[in-house]
Amino acid sequence: MPSAQTAAERIAALRSEIDAHNYRYYVLDEPSVPDAEYDRLFQELRALEAEHPELVTPESPTQRVGGEALAAFGQVRHEVPMLSLGNAFEEQELLDFDRRVREGLDLPAGDLFAEGVSIEYSCEPKLDGLAVSLLYENGHLVRGATRGDGSVGEDITANVRTVRNIPLRLQGEGWPPVLEVRGEIYMTKAGFEALNARQLEAGGKPFANPRNAAAGSLRQLDPRITASRPLELCAYGVGRSDGGLPDTHIGILNALRGWGLPISRELRLARGVGECLDYYRAIGEKRDSLPYEIDGVVFKVNATAQQRELGFRAREPRWAIAHKFPAREEITELLGVEFQVGRTGAITPVARLRPVQVAGVTVSNATLHNMDEVARLGVMIGDTVIVRRAGDVIPQILGVVAERRPADARPVHVPEQCPVCGSDVERTQLVKRGKGRETISEGSIYRCVGRLACQAQLKQAIIHFVSRRAMDIDGLGDKIVEQLVDRGLVNSPADLYALTHEQVLGLEGFAEISTRNLLGAIGASKRPTLARFIYALGIPDVGEETAKLLARALGALARIQEALPEVLTYLPDVGLEVAHEIHSFFQDDHNRQVIRQLLERGIELQGETELHPEFAATATLADLLAKLNIPFIASTGAQRLAARFGSLEAIIAADWLDLRQVERLNEKAARALRDYFDNPEQAAYARAVEAQLRAFGMHWESERKVAAGLPLSGQTWVLTGTLETMTRDEAKARLEALGAKVSGSVSAKTSCVVAGPGAGSKLAKASELGVRVMDEDAFLSALQTFGG
Repeated sequence: MPSAQTAAERIAALRSEIDAHNYRYYVLDEPSVPDAEYDRLFQELRALEAEHPELVTPESPTQRVGGEALAAFGQVRHEVPMLSLGNAFEEQELLDFDRRVREGLDLPAGDLFAEGVSIEYSCEPKLDGLAVSLLYENGHLVRGATRGDGSVGEDITANVRTVRNIPLRLQGEGWPPVLEVRGEIYMTKAGFEALNARQLEAGGKPFANPRNAAAGSLRQLDPRITASRPLELCAYGVGRSDGGLPDTHIGILNALRGWGLPISRELRLARGVGECLDYYRAIGEKRDSLPYEIDGVVFKVNATAQQRELGFRAREPRWAIAHKFPAREEITELLGVEFQVGRTGAITPVARLRPVQVAGVTVSNATLHNMDEVARLGVMIGDTVIVRRAGDVIPQILGVVAERRPADARPVHVPEQCPVCGSDVERTQLVKRGKGRETISEGSIYRCVGRLACQAQLKQAIIHFVSRRAMDIDGLGDKIVEQLVDRGLVNSPADLYALTHEQVLGLEGFAEISTRNLLGAIGASKRPTLARFIYALGIPDVGEETAKLLARALGALARIQEALPEVLTYLPDVGLEVAHEIHSFFQDDHNRQVIRQLLERGIELQGETELHPEFAATATLADLLAKLNIPFIASTGAQRLAARFGSLEAIIAADWLDLRQVERLNEKAARALRDYFDNPEQAAYARAVEAQLRAFGMHWESERKVAAGLPLSGQTWVLTGTLETMTRDEAKARLEALGAKVSGSVSAKTSCVVAGPGAGSKLAKASELGVRVMDEDAFLSALQTFGG
């Protein structure tokens, strides 16, 4: 037996040799020794470590077998959000993406292979796996996390350490002291088949597809199970980096490769969108021969400076897109149609199919969307239908093989009564409002009128209310919600806050500790932000972003509840139809009662403020006239009326001769205006909208007040390059709070350009036009001077 010193030397040599073999095998795809030799070295190392356990380190190749099982995963907040990608399904959508990139970078338009103005893109296959974040500190792997919702993921450090091509310690030199690597963990086709063979031999259930197998393997509480699965990593980028990195995306990936991390062997550089399309077609042709499943191609602007200039939308970068492959299609038999009841009472037809494999997934159900879609397809029960996974995700029926229709095929009829509660089912009506008229037509949605008396609607409403992005009540899952509703303990969201210890303890699966935990989570949810609360209420057509917009602009629940539709349309991206949905929801007696009970039972809204000054400054008399949708009164006519009369009352009181004095106001417009205000109800409503604008502080007089109170009112600013002390969004918010408009492009009307490191074409254009430019230090001084 060697001495401890010689054992330590041999162990170090074996680890170094095995790490080198792993690098050549997994990263370079150039194995230098047979598998038998690799196994011999590995077994020798394992035997030596067993003899000298004091020499075992976390980075040893033998430590990938997994430790003790975990009780649960912890949470990890991503310092740099892990955003999703926008999708392109058609060639034109990719061309539109390239056009938006050009516009964002102030580059001229060009043809597909335009020379001299082409954007460089990185190209790589879009692997069908699970996105992960790997944190290295001083070259050592210290944490692994799932993507989660993009902001918060699960701590899976113990599991990612078992993935054999993830280096536990970075190779080479030059890596930043803190480096967060992002990539996809996946399972090869061969690995998936071998895993399923082992599952069947052991009497287990086979996995449906490689992605599900990879995701399930990585989320095992017992790392030893993860270690037994054939998982691999492909790195595709970085998040946080405390140190310098190359200035291109491909350069960064090649650096990762040099540090021991595997990247795609299909990585290529494309000069212009035409070469992107060539790459897409080439990868599509070899898709089936690749050793792993892919569902498209990812294109990213290669220059990191251009990426920073383009920035992000709410959920995705403007500089990257996933070009998906066409869905895989199969045919099968439609066995029946069932009707499900959603949160808003919508009755949705769901096709029950004879199970069929589509793109590696067994499909037995498919959406039919609504009865108009059933009619469009002409589908009948018993038909042979074409099924596809739209975007390789959602199964849907594409069409009917008419020549195979059996003689006993039956038509699909929507039920007259709700299949859950027995209430009447009514067809919705579409109300189209415009220019003083309402046009009513039949909608495509059938709806149960039972509302929260319908258990299906109530359950879905509660599930939405408690979800992570809404009230975030941890531990209140779907099954528990179903129990609460089925036992009559919860008949509205407000009833959650009246649950007693005895009631929860009586639920199936609950003991003393779990009861206290659930009641504690319910209590902890009583201080939501206004935006979360609005989203949790489940207002039709109001998602997270609209809820945030309502909260930020109007500032208080009371204003949102009372806001008239025309007032709500002052919000960007809120049209009249959505505005009517919001207004109708808050005017409903039942909804008002639920909100009142929630507040009485301890809900304390956080972040309520005054009306946002930017919003308060948007209203003008001309805008109000245009929003009333008076026939023949468009924005230009509204502006002339406002300039001529100066107040709503003067316009209401104006007679025919007065109106004829308005410049270019034709006879049709004058008559329409007079007819509109001669109607007492319409005149009263216009006055009510104006009164609410005044009560909110939004009336046209506020423009002069805001101009006097906000130092940058009327100015247009542009942000370009990278800011070191704050994000672009933070800088934009501070400028907007001072009254400025923040634009994405430079023109002669631009007041000032803030240019950080990496500023490009916008800085050049500002210099060309003689627009004032300031660096970040000057910008911070200006903000301090302005009080922002």
